[in-house]
Amino acid sequence: MSLYGSAVKRPIMTTLCFVAVVILGLFSLNTLPIDLYPDVETNTLMVMTSYQGASAQDIEQNVTRPLENVLNSVNDLKHITSKSREGISVITLEFEYGKDIDVLTNDVRDKLDLVSSSLPDDAENPTIFKFSSDMIPIVMLSVQASESMPGLYKILDDAVANPLARINGVGSVSISGAPKREIHIYADPARLEAYGLSIEQISSVVAAENRNIPGGSFDIGSDTYSLRVQGEFTSSDQMADIVVGSRDGRNIYLRDVARIDDSLEERAQQTYNDGVKGAMIIIQKQSGANSVEISNKVLAMLPSIQKRLPSDVQLGIIVDTSDNIRNTIASLVETVLYALLFVVIVVFFFLGRWRATLIITITIPISLIASFIYLAITGNSLNIVSLSALSISIGMVVDDAIVVLENVTTHIERGSDPKQAAVHGTNEVAISVVASTLTLIAVFFPLTLVTGMTGVLFRQLGWMVTIMMIISTVCALSLTPMLCSLLLRRTTTHGRLYNLLFTPINRGLDAFDRGYGWLLTWVVSHKLITAIVCLGTFFGSLGLLKHVGTEFFPTADDARLSVSLELPIGTRVEIAQELTGRLVEEWREKYPEIKVINYTTGSADSDNTFASLRDNGPHIISMNIRLTDPGERERGITEIAAGMRRDLKNYPQYKKAQVQVGGGQGMAGQATIDYEIYGYDFTLTDTVAQRLKTMLESIPGTADVFISRSDYQPEYQVDFDREKLAIYGLNLQTAATYLRNRINGATASRFREDGEEYDIKVMYDPAHRQSIEDIENILIYNSAGKGVRLSDVGTVVERATPPTIERKDRERIVTVKTTVQDVPMSQIVEASQARLDKMDIPQGVSISLSGSYEDQQDSFRDLLTLAVLIIILVYIVMAAQFESYTYPAIIMTSLMFAFSGVFIILWLSGHTLNVMSMIGAIMLIGIVVKNGIVLIDYITLNRERGMSIRRAVILGGESRLRPVVMTTLTTILGMVPMAIGTGQGAEMWRPMGTAVIGGLTFSTILTLLFVPMLYCVFAYNGVKNQRKKLRKTLNATK
Repeated sequence: MSLYGSAVKRPIMTTLCFVAVVILGLFSLNTLPIDLYPDVETNTLMVMTSYQGASAQDIEQNVTRPLENVLNSVNDLKHITSKSREGISVITLEFEYGKDIDVLTNDVRDKLDLVSSSLPDDAENPTIFKFSSDMIPIVMLSVQASESMPGLYKILDDAVANPLARINGVGSVSISGAPKREIHIYADPARLEAYGLSIEQISSVVAAENRNIPGGSFDIGSDTYSLRVQGEFTSSDQMADIVVGSRDGRNIYLRDVARIDDSLEERAQQTYNDGVKGAMIIIQKQSGANSVEISNKVLAMLPSIQKRLPSDVQLGIIVDTSDNIRNTIASLVETVLYALLFVVIVVFFFLGRWRATLIITITIPISLIASFIYLAITGNSLNIVSLSALSISIGMVVDDAIVVLENVTTHIERGSDPKQAAVHGTNEVAISVVASTLTLIAVFFPLTLVTGMTGVLFRQLGWMVTIMMIISTVCALSLTPMLCSLLLRRTTTHGRLYNLLFTPINRGLDAFDRGYGWLLTWVVSHKLITAIVCLGTFFGSLGLLKHVGTEFFPTADDARLSVSLELPIGTRVEIAQELTGRLVEEWREKYPEIKVINYTTGSADSDNTFASLRDNGPHIISMNIRLTDPGERERGITEIAAGMRRDLKNYPQYKKAQVQVGGGQGMAGQATIDYEIYGYDFTLTDTVAQRLKTMLESIPGTADVFISRSDYQPEYQVDFDREKLAIYGLNLQTAATYLRNRINGATASRFREDGEEYDIKVMYDPAHRQSIEDIENILIYNSAGKGVRLSDVGTVVERATPPTIERKDRERIVTVKTTVQDVPMSQIVEASQARLDKMDIPQGVSISLSGSYEDQQDSFRDLLTLAVLIIILVYIVMAAQFESYTYPAIIMTSLMFAFSGVFIILWLSGHTLNVMSMIGAIMLIGIVVKNGIVLIDYITLNRERGMSIRRAVILGGESRLRPVVMTTLTTILGMVPMAIGTGQGAEMWRPMGTAVIGGLTFSTILTLLFVPMLYCVFAYNGVKNQRKKLRKTLNATK
């Protein structure tokens, strides 16, 4: 027995099966974590190696290149990029999407083990970082402090970071901008020389004295005791009494040659929140944890944490991504509810009966709720992709039920018993319902196979819509006929209100049917004119394509801005603070939309991973700005960003200034175009970069054009004479180490207090390392203990070096970046490419395009390949259904008009052709074809009943008009809230909704005319060919 026959026969079992699905779905929904995007499997690893005090060129030569050479052999590597800057090497490994990152991490670790022994002695072991969406901070807290500033790090570590880290789901809590405690032993070089001591001797004595040493165990009587020497310092003052040597029979104490300074790190990052000095706390989540839940727990804990802090330490919120998630999710939930309401109104308008409307509407929640089971089983989250899948599907899940119910109603109106009508009516359309669902599955399932960034984002969309389509088809073939057999009546009596409301509607719909019948009769009689008009419209719309710009993703307003500012190299941190303080005050007055403004300047500590990953230094300012929610302000985020860019032009002190929309994270920020200039010679590549920068600045729509390579950094270098070093029994490494220990300091040991450890550093007193003479007078001791002045074996010279050396695929590179503002990205690329072709590029230098444009090109290529695959799959499904090569080809012509509609609506609405609008166009392949299938299927049925071609086409068109228009309207109105949404994150989905509405509206109008006309042409040709064959057969028999 068929599915629908069993369902009608056993209504209780059918009902309980679907009730069980709904209960399971609601239970799954309750367990789902909430996030902004699906859990993105990373394709990037970062290898960070610290080598304190080394210049960028030293780092490149001695750390980066050896590491690059060995890491280049890792499997599935797409790009290897690196940044060598003072004190640190950062290598980024980008792999092909879809590869197991854990296996690749182990491979990278093995390769690093091979090369670590060849790195400089003072270089730290390379550290591997795995990128994922979890690295994006979910909450960033501001800290304001005054009197407590010296001990702020410890206060925050004990009272804030530790309690927050204990929250279930929190991955890490980092403190930025609060200097750590450090104990400095500042030595006087004159006294050291007088007593014949060196920094190295003092360092080794301090290390030897600051020890706890176990002495073993011994027995006294019947008891066993442990013996231990407790020598660790309990107070920093105790160090002053250490004996560091002797002279003339007298002990020399540390206090005789140095002073002890128990304070903070000499050069540390500083953070300002709304102009007040303080710190920043960055909270990241564990993989797969619920962002909104963690954020709620963090915010709930803050009042109790605040009570335990000193009165001058105040906590605030800079960024709470859960706000963005909550607002975006709420906006999408609203979209889903509006779509549901519109669909119900359309169904009720066309059917005019509440029972029929109820039967159709029940399909929606069942299909949607069932998809939550898939999310729970696969460990996915409820995010903007899964919610948009619900919004997209609302209009489509009712299509099958509408076709079934409409046919069952026709049978009942002819006098059939509701139960028989339910079975026979469903039986007639079952194959076309399954076929039309298969065409939609052929569209959405391949989305799960797309690679690259597009695949990462839309894989979940493909799975969810596929599952909802399958569930809706099962509903249409079981639940819908069962409910029809129970709820629909053979004869219905209508009240006065019904007659008042629906009599004019029904008359209007009947007139619509008759009007379409007349138009179809005219079209069938004037095939050539119809073909010319339809095809002319299609080819005319192709001309609009050149007026529709392209970009990667639309810019979304998430109420966050990130500003990067750079002063000339060598600028003191005090100047950076004073200038940025003025800028902050100006922006506070000019932009009342600003809620919180936080900035950080200074060199990051190598222990602070979050800060080290970004460019930092005394001349670099990183700013985070939080605005009020989009609904609470008149100006959009791009307008505010454009205003800030104009303001920064009034501050010529900033050599570089960049304002990023969206905090510089995620896909919804403003697009950037990167021109990568490859070449070893700094002078050549710098010249080309400067010319390219000037050229890009002259193109309308570019903003924040800057060169990634900073100005050359003035520095003093010591040129040692190797022969003189050899004469004194020294080598270059020994001499360089002595120099480093006196200026940068030698870490002698660690001071422990209250479970914390602090560095003890021995170095020259700041007063004795402020001039070239101080450096030239440094004493270097050979192995025999004989001292020689640095000026005797070397000279101090001033040179300029690049502060950061960037490399990509083991070649030096400099990048010229521009942000795209208020124009399509394609417009800037075309204009810049035309000028670039005329530019004279020196030999040994090459230029390539990357950034958002490269991502866009990759995604477009993947999506076009996907579209071709989908068209082939849809054709195969239809050819199998109709057992014909011709009918699917006729139906596929409706795709031309769908794409025409997309081009026309994008041009009219001013939207660009981006990944979202292309996904919308691809979705249309399945949606549009469904209309053709319903039409052709019924015309074929009429032909089988013995009707003429002309009559079969006209009657088939008239009888299928309402289901076609109804399913089209449900899909269109389901998309309207998405296309006109104004909530947070709505900008991202607007092009998709717009593309579907335009394409579906346009294609439905032309499909209802062109497909029947084309069917007539092919059917007449088929009849002629059959007659010719018959004549030949008859002639042959004669």
